[in-house]
Amino acid sequence: MSDYLVKALAYDGQVRAYAVKSTDTVGEAQRRHGTWPTASAALGRSISAGVMMGAMLKGENKLTIKVEGGGPIGAILVDSNAKGEVRGYVTNPHVHFDLNEHGKLDVRRAVGTEGTLSVVKDIGMRDHFSGQVPIVSGELGEDFTYYFVTSEQVPSSVGVGVLVNPDNSILAAGGFILQLMPGTEDETITKIEERLAKIPPISKLIEKGLSPEEVLEEVLGKGEVKVLETLPVAFKCQCNKERFSNAIISLGEQEIQEMIDEDGSAEASCHFCNETYIFSKEELEELKASAKE
Repeated sequence: MSDYLVKALAYDGQVRAYAVKSTDTVGEAQRRHGTWPTASAALGRSISAGVMMGAMLKGENKLTIKVEGGGPIGAILVDSNAKGEVRGYVTNPHVHFDLNEHGKLDVRRAVGTEGTLSVVKDIGMRDHFSGQVPIVSGELGEDFTYYFVTSEQVPSSVGVGVLVNPDNSILAAGGFILQLMPGTEDETITKIEERLAKIPPISKLIEKGLSPEEVLEEVLGKGEVKVLETLPVAFKCQCNKERFSNAIISLGEQEIQEMIDEDGSAEASCHFCNETYIFSKEELEELKASAKE
């Protein structure tokens, strides 16, 4: 089953819900960045939340999430859009700790709890919408929940999880976001809270082979979920050699000449996907000529 997410309504439109299976997408991020298990869990949780938040946007809109908790992994950055495309990286990918007291990857220790989670939405206007909240847990699910409640004033519940294989590859990854619409009945809220208290972790549900639709039924109850749309999900970066060429041109003629004199070539790497682009001496000469114009 390839990665995809679902958008749904539940309880006669009182609840808006999203769920995603993101195992391959998080796996691609793990391979590209060589993340160790605890860093993989932190990045994977952020990617799963990010791709669902991207799916809340329309058209060409996109968003960037930055988690800076003061922990050893440094900042986590995730970009996503309304098409199910997501990319992300963590500043220090080689972070891993022993399991925490609950027998889970110690994401809180890796992320840290002294800092902020910020979201910037590019919705095609001159001004970007941005919201920032303090990190309240470092486990990330609770932090995204707090973001929605505080910054967007939408009562929400966010569950995100990642399981890692002994060889560091990703065994299962996914998430869900539930949002209460204005006027949701107390009875509905109680039902959802009771179910949330009982369900296994989201990563375990994905590992068992549940689809995003089945995850929502598990969370909200069978027969309560009305799927509106499904969307394929993938790790996709917008970088290319042309973008890096333009960046080199913007350095100016003198600096490009210094690259030619010192190394005879140049290489540039993309933070988000770790792709490396090599520029030969001839290519640098051409870029220098363009910088001159």
